Amino acid sequence: QWVQALQLFREAAEVRVERNTITYSAAAIACEKGVQWVQLLHLLREMADVGVERDTVTYSAAISACQKGDQWVQALTLFLEMLDCDVERDIITYRAVVRACENGAQWVHALQFFREMADCRVERDNITHNAAVSACGKGEQW
Repeated sequence: QWVQALQLFREAAEVRVERNTITYSAAAIACEKGVQWVQLLHLLREMADVGVERDTVTYSAAISACQKGDQWVQALTLFLEMLDCDVERDIITYRAVVRACENGAQWVHALQFFREMADCRVERDNITHNAAVSACGKGEQW
């Protein structure tokens, strides 16, 4: 379904429907669900190129797609880019980056971000906790 979503998104520009953060976010979520992390990276770059604000939703979708696509380095890069762009990171963003680190057995990063959640007053949930624990196990940090 991500293909149809992107097609509709592209067609909107042809008929002069304004593409904004909301329309880009909808396309991003469709790509995330289809694990189309490369397409999502293109959308993020396009947003920057045309001056559309990249927000927590678009970044979280991209990080989640990278996590699902076993692209932990790219997920980490996007997560850090959020700081540079002054985009708020929420529980969904942290969950996705910790899970990406888990997939890549990057226990140091997983623990760093898990701890950072408390420092930033972002609620830590069971999913994120379990991902951090699993990252330690995958990194053989008993």
